[in-house]
Amino acid sequence: MKGQQAKSIDDYIAGYPENVQELLQTIRATIQTAAPDAKEAIKYAIPTFTLNGNLVHFGGYKNHIGFYPAPMGIEAFKEETAKYETGKGTLQFPINKPLPLDLITRIVKYRVEKNSEKRKSNPKIL
Repeated sequence: MKGQQAKSIDDYIAGYPENVQELLQTIRATIQTAAPDAKEAIKYAIPTFTLNGNLVHFGGYKNHIGFYPAPMGIEAFKEETAKYETGKGTLQFPINKPLPLDLITRIVKYRVEKNSEKRKSNPKIL
C-alpha cells in the first residue's frame, strides 16, 4: 500500500513485510482488547482507533512501530516510556524487540478514560 492511502486497517497492514504485519496485527488486537467499543479508521494515512474522539494511532516503519497516544498518553507513563524513542505524542517500538503489550494496554485504557471524561464535559464530541 505504500505510495497510496489504505482504505482500511487491513489494507494498510497488507502493505508491509510479513514480520511487520505480525507486529501491526498484534498491536491492533491489543488496542481492540483494551478498548472494545473503539471504532477503526484510517486517519492521517495511518490506522486509528476512535472513541469519543481520536484514541490512538499506530503505523509501520522501516525499523520501528510508531504508536501515537497523544502527549497525555506518554506523559502519564513517563517512567515506562522513557526507554523508547519519542516525539510529541509518539512512541517508537523497535521492530527487533518484543512489543510492550502491557504498557500499550494501560495507555489505551488511560486514553479511553480521558476521552470519556472529555465527552462528559463536552457532549458534542463524537
